[in-house]
Amino acid sequence: MISLAGKAALITGGSRGIGAAAVKLFAQAGADVVFNYNKAKDAATLVESEARKHGTRVEAFKADVSRHADNKKLVDQTIERLGRIDILVANAGVWNPEDQPIEKMTEKQWDDMIRINLKSVYSVIHFAAPHMIKQKSGKIIPISSTAGQRGESLHTAYGASKGAIIALTKGLATEMARHGILVNSVAPGWVATDMSNEVLDSKAGQKMVAAAIPLGRAATAEEIAGPILFVASDLANFMTGEIINVNGGSVLCG
Repeated sequence: MISLAGKAALITGGSRGIGAAAVKLFAQAGADVVFNYNKAKDAATLVESEARKHGTRVEAFKADVSRHADNKKLVDQTIERLGRIDILVANAGVWNPEDQPIEKMTEKQWDDMIRINLKSVYSVIHFAAPHMIKQKSGKIIPISSTAGQRGESLHTAYGASKGAIIALTKGLATEMARHGILVNSVAPGWVATDMSNEVLDSKAGQKMVAAAIPLGRAATAEEIAGPILFVASDLANFMTGEIINVNGGSVLCG
């Protein structure tokens, strides 16, 4: 088992899906964890309870990570509760299963996607980075997507937001290296969570999965949390600027 004993982690979007799986896996590995939720307080309470069974400190806070002020409060709360931030997983994000052709996409739809998926990542890193710089150490793990590597027809705003996270990861890796801070992104493909199950459970979705993913199925949230744990651990101490693809073979790129 990979150990994060003695580490303090902040995970955004920890009340469901990949974020919830990461919270529980990090706690199991020995980390103290702060995570945020926006609306799903009951789900966050359940994740908090399950993660605490491993004996570490786990606390959930309400924060809308698309708001700059909320991210400052979230980072401040993490420092107050845990004393430091060793690992930041910028995971919170949204995806709209409805097709959005570019000629019909509204300005609000574009702005909302960029604000929630991209601004939130910049914003929480902006507030966490000074603490890591002061410590001269840290791991920053933005969560991107295969859509950011190949684009996604009829979901171009989502693909653009995730592609920007990949560029942000590569730029930050060079910028932060002199401070002893490593920046790597995990890029999932299709994952069976409540955000995507509407598509995956349909006949068209099942046909798409069978045709597009060589392993023949979507990932579980836990199968994405595992690589996130790896890159947060001491086993990945000479990796930075990497995009770690976890997609069942659907997108093969370096």
